[in-house]
Amino acid sequence: MFLTIVSIAFYLLAVSSAGADHAPLTGAHARLACAECHGDDVETLSRPTSFANRARGCVGCHQGYEALFDQAMTIREQERRFVEKTYGKRDGNFYQKNCRSCHVRDCLDCHGEDGHNITRPGTNRCLGCHKGYFIGADYEGRAPREDSVRYKRGKLFQGETFLKMLPDVHAEAGMACGDCHSMKSLVSGSKSSKKCVDCHKPSDSVIEHGISAHLTNLECYACHSAWAPQEYGSFYVRLGNGPARKNFRVKGSSGSEYIKRVYLKRQNAPPLGMNSVEKISPIRPQFISYLADIRDGVPAGEGEENRLLAAQWKAFFPHTIRRGTVMCEGCHDNASRFILEKEEDRIHQLQLDGMGLHSFWDPSGQEVMNGSFMALSRFARMSSKNPSYVRAYVRKWKRLVNRVEDSLKQ
Repeated sequence: MFLTIVSIAFYLLAVSSAGADHAPLTGAHARLACAECHGDDVETLSRPTSFANRARGCVGCHQGYEALFDQAMTIREQERRFVEKTYGKRDGNFYQKNCRSCHVRDCLDCHGEDGHNITRPGTNRCLGCHKGYFIGADYEGRAPREDSVRYKRGKLFQGETFLKMLPDVHAEAGMACGDCHSMKSLVSGSKSSKKCVDCHKPSDSVIEHGISAHLTNLECYACHSAWAPQEYGSFYVRLGNGPARKNFRVKGSSGSEYIKRVYLKRQNAPPLGMNSVEKISPIRPQFISYLADIRDGVPAGEGEENRLLAAQWKAFFPHTIRRGTVMCEGCHDNASRFILEKEEDRIHQLQLDGMGLHSFWDPSGQEVMNGSFMALSRFARMSSKNPSYVRAYVRKWKRLVNRVEDSLKQ
């Protein structure tokens, strides 16, 4: 009996010394004993939810979820490799300085800050990390503002200002992230647990759905994504602590060796290319990356501005789904939307600006990491205006005219 009391006292002392606050458990774990999560008197876990110990206090019951420790949100392997090949060659600590803020390190990163009150992650919890240029904020109609401090105004969400845009129709209907992105899908490495056609069946009454090439060759969101944030030319400016810092009044410039600026931001309908399964999909610049090292005292030749390090795009799924589509010529006659901009149409003269590319909307010197740009020959075939295209085009316009006439009668 004495030994049992001593063991219990030892266990409580160990947990207390490790920082546990002994608050009562609530929610689904309310009836669990301390040892169920924190271990016993042989080995006590002060933070049973931490990925540092592979969340041993959680996976004993939630078996299978240990796969999250090796999932993309946790290890960020692609980002690490990218930094090693680019910025890391010029600053071996670049990743540590700039790329660690949104990595999942603990079950409580998603399930609430209080380990004694575990909660299911809601949409706002997801958007704590999935914001700015990361997929997520667009779902509720928030786009990144420009970098300058003059744009730090307007509505706030989790302490940051944003540009108000049209939200996704699923957000308007009250759907949360978890309705399409289940824990099981995250564990398996899938991007979602549902596809569009699991809930929506193409209707022949929609002219575009009646064109077999659309259903075969396009992702649904190639047409139904209303907009997407796009960054053309992402700069990391290495300022140091000298007088050069005074010339940059941008968000996040205080206290950091680096600041991030973007040459051009857009929030229009995203460009189109080919994804990994050879379907037409929205694409956008992921890493058109530049370095400007303007620290005082940098040796000659190392402080070059506008140093292009990578020009990589990514096929992606904008979370900005809306009913309806663009008009036919929005794709079939729009070379720039497929990154095939004609030279005579170029407004941005990147070469004259020392940017190392002919154009952001020209595939020369650029690549799509998980797909490809559309070939010019394929775009030419798509834009040939054959008889079937003309018939569909006429039907589309007749339907639009009839809708206008009907509304005028009302």
